[in-house]
Amino acid sequence: MKNMVVLTGAGMSAESGIKTFRDADGLWEGHDVMQVATPEGFEKNPELVLEFYNQRRRQLKEVGPNQGHLNLVKLENDFNVQVVTQNVDDLHERAGSTNVLHLHGELRKVRSSLDESLIYDWEDDLILGQKCERGSQMRPHIVWFGEEVPMLETAIQITEKADVLVIIGTSMQVYPAASLINFINPEVPIYFIDPNPNINQRHYSNLTVIQDGAISGTETLLKRLVY
Repeated sequence: MKNMVVLTGAGMSAESGIKTFRDADGLWEGHDVMQVATPEGFEKNPELVLEFYNQRRRQLKEVGPNQGHLNLVKLENDFNVQVVTQNVDDLHERAGSTNVLHLHGELRKVRSSLDESLIYDWEDDLILGQKCERGSQMRPHIVWFGEEVPMLETAIQITEKADVLVIIGTSMQVYPAASLINFINPEVPIYFIDPNPNINQRHYSNLTVIQDGAISGTETLLKRLVY
């Protein structure tokens, strides 16, 4: 089967009711991004940061995968599908996708603030004083602004092998994730699904834009590639 690589962003989960974090004014749930999504913010006010992600984790329990997530699972019948997501929710996995790579971390995991290889599954609130086995405070398993993206090299290797590239619900403005499109072979067809597509179509000879949300857009994709 052909290799299909699917890059997903906030728009993929928006139709499940997941808030897209950053509002039009640049604030995340009323907080400056530097307060809640940087190592410096965590060092300055760890309780605020922990509660911010506790709220995100609670919200995640209240929602489920949407039909767009389920449509990607259907594609596994005809393609070797690898999802590379910027989202920190687990909706792809809960929908049934078998190959999911999280570029920016996962809400339902925490890790040691001393040793980033010590990662733990986590369902409940994380509070100050909860420590890893090496005695350091645990923190959200999230890639914050200013931190390296440890899974980027793996994502590049996956993208290089793509026979088909699908991009859903991402502005393609957040780097380094946005750079992945540059690692496909020139002849690889690209399907870009977004209600407000922000991509220069003249740069890509094999680009098909589906101006729609994740649910309707993936329905169109299925009709074009499978049905």
